[in-house]
Amino acid sequence: MLSLLALATPVLACDVCAIYTATEMRESRTGFRVGVAEQFSRFATLKDDGKEIPNPGERMNSAITQLFLGYDFSSRFGLQLNLPIIARDFRRIENGRLANGNETGLGDMSLIGIARPFSWVTEKSVLRFTLIGGLKFPTGDSDRLNEELEEGHDAVADAHAGHDHEPAPANAEHDAGELGPSGIHGHDLALGSGSFDGIIGGSVFASWSRLYFESSIQYAIRTEGSIDYRYANDLTWSGGPGVFALLAHDHTLAFAAVVTGEHKGNDTLKGVSAADTGITAVYMGPGITFTWGTSLAADVEADFPILQDNTSVQLVPDYRLRGGVSWRF
Repeated sequence: MLSLLALATPVLACDVCAIYTATEMRESRTGFRVGVAEQFSRFATLKDDGKEIPNPGERMNSAITQLFLGYDFSSRFGLQLNLPIIARDFRRIENGRLANGNETGLGDMSLIGIARPFSWVTEKSVLRFTLIGGLKFPTGDSDRLNEELEEGHDAVADAHAGHDHEPAPANAEHDAGELGPSGIHGHDLALGSGSFDGIIGGSVFASWSRLYFESSIQYAIRTEGSIDYRYANDLTWSGGPGVFALLAHDHTLAFAAVVTGEHKGNDTLKGVSAADTGITAVYMGPGITFTWGTSLAADVEADFPILQDNTSVQLVPDYRLRGGVSWRF
């Protein structure tokens, strides 16, 4: 029995040390960090006020690549610059027919301040709080918002080069001349908002032995941008339990069940509500995180919808894939 106790103590200490290295040290080590994060979203489900309706063939693939550079001045304070590159290809209704198009370019850059006001470590557990606050700059092209000035998308869409019109597919439930309003709008395709927006949020990480819980929340405070268009304030959150399947002094591997959500009201154009812009959604899926020492961290997650309550006619995500890699110097 004494020999077993003697063996159990260093094993436990090693587990906590590895978790601490994978979380606290990775987050709070001073110096530079660089990385890239990716989110791919597949839109192919058409909904009207939260109810699925027949889709005549519209779809959109959206890929947002976030390049970021950060610097931690101390274990408690740091800054991070995020630079998104957005690529969207789509097929939507224009002039009563289906048309293919794409938008690619730089999105709205943001500068985020990071504060870590509290950290607590015992022989069995780790607890950490992080707060963020920053500003988003109007660096992305907002020309697509001009479509919101039109009753439909036709006049503006035809002026864009590279659009290849095609008839609706044979399995569409409506003839081309009978196609209803598009579920893909100018505000969905715009690479930027033309506005300076505020960002606030926070996260918490708590572990006990090999089990952990992690959650985060972020709130975007929007202002009026191009053509007096104002995106609605947007609340996003994520969280869920996980387990460290592999814990070693220099690397860890963890699996988690992740729930993410979003709530966004209706945008406004010149003070008038845009009915086809609000959504409340919840997604669920698996997540995997890998760390190597105090320098390398990588993660990948998949999101599948369990609730999508949107306003008016919108194309909503069928699934999302997210992942990222960061390196600390």
